[in-house]
Amino acid sequence: METPPAERKSWWKWLLVAVVAAGFAAGIAALLVNIVQRKTEAKQQFLKLVEVDENTTDPAVWGTNWPREYDSYLRTAEASRTNFGGGDATPAEKADTFPWLTRLFAGYAFSLDYRDRRGHAYMLLDQEKTRRVTERPQPGACLHCHASIIPAYRYVGKGDVMKGFEEVCAMKYQDAHALTDASGKKLVDHPVSCVDCHDPKTLELRATRPAFLVAIKALKQHQGVPDYDVNRDATRQEMRSYVCGQCHVEYYFRGDRKTVTYPWANGLKVDEIEAYYDNGANFADGKPFRDWVHAETGAPTLKAQHPEFEMWNQGIHSRSGVACADCHMPYVREGALKVSDHWIRSPLLNVNRACQTCHPYSEAEIQARVAAIQNRNLDLMQRAGKAYVEMLDAFAAAKGRGATDAQLDAARKLQRKAQWRLDFVAAENSMGFHAPQEAARILGESIDYGRQAQIAVDQVGTAAPAKPAAR
Repeated sequence: METPPAERKSWWKWLLVAVVAAGFAAGIAALLVNIVQRKTEAKQQFLKLVEVDENTTDPAVWGTNWPREYDSYLRTAEASRTNFGGGDATPAEKADTFPWLTRLFAGYAFSLDYRDRRGHAYMLLDQEKTRRVTERPQPGACLHCHASIIPAYRYVGKGDVMKGFEEVCAMKYQDAHALTDASGKKLVDHPVSCVDCHDPKTLELRATRPAFLVAIKALKQHQGVPDYDVNRDATRQEMRSYVCGQCHVEYYFRGDRKTVTYPWANGLKVDEIEAYYDNGANFADGKPFRDWVHAETGAPTLKAQHPEFEMWNQGIHSRSGVACADCHMPYVREGALKVSDHWIRSPLLNVNRACQTCHPYSEAEIQARVAAIQNRNLDLMQRAGKAYVEMLDAFAAAKGRGATDAQLDAARKLQRKAQWRLDFVAAENSMGFHAPQEAARILGESIDYGRQAQIAVDQVGTAAPAKPAAR
């Protein structure tokens, strides 16, 4: 007998339901398998092929275990420029762009050679070759941030890193650079490397630089946080800035032994650091600190280094909890893995991952906003440079009129203030972007102090001399 049409329709209906259900079950099963597989892949971040320890300063050895991070680190050797920074095969002299820098540093090593920065891969090489090191005597303290130096500190200090740090700082630069261990192996042979920011056992971020460990503890004590240990108390997000703040800072060489010191006991603002330097109680001779005596005016002057950490702390990104690594080492996906990009560079060269994660605007708009901030900062900086040069010209004219040191003393104090503020912004490698309002305030004060000094010097020797007293 022929199957009734109604029964045939019902049979096909149930067959279709069974096929759809089976397909759905297979899809769910495949999805679950994929999720488990991806989670497993994400957990298995590396295969430990070689052992690394506290003395493994060669990043290539670490790269055997962590090739993704190492591959991106190698790219720091590539030339990369923005409108206001970066370096090519031969980094340009900053004085070619800002001629007033030469007179700003008259009598100081930075008037000889002051070049644009390059990637981290060059940080030791460029220091070795600068005329500031080859033509002027420099201490081993300079290696504190340019080399993977902690094993050298540990070796010289016989296990005591802090003691070794102080001893190496006091050495001549060339002697410190040539240090070897008992087997003859060079101890200073690589720029800042993996071991400087990561615990070799756990890979946790950590701070290693002795000067930073001392300074951050003093800063926290000033802020009302006693007994602070950065490697114990900092959050992971804070550490993603502190590992950068170990070196991208203002510092000076303390005392005859040239111990690297960060002047943070009063705080991180330009005025607070200036107050620290002006307070003779902080120094053995009881006088305000000076980096050098300005060759044109005789003013005891300060040199700002590269205060990115200090300036970033005054900006909106810091206040919003954004870390240095969020912008300069943004995460990148490789399969199921989320890897921190170790090609450390300007966010402007990587807007999609560095900026648009938080800012829902087009790349063109973001670039335009940054350009507006940096161009305004450049304009203020150039005005401050012009004011400074005209002040120096006024000093020269006053000396030509026979002005005495006593007559110029008040103007020299104003010069010190103007120079410190101008250099603080000029040496900071963001062209004002890290804290635009703070940078503008600092440059405004620099212009004001420079013009005040110029007026004070112009008035010296121009008034009618006093009549001699009657006999």
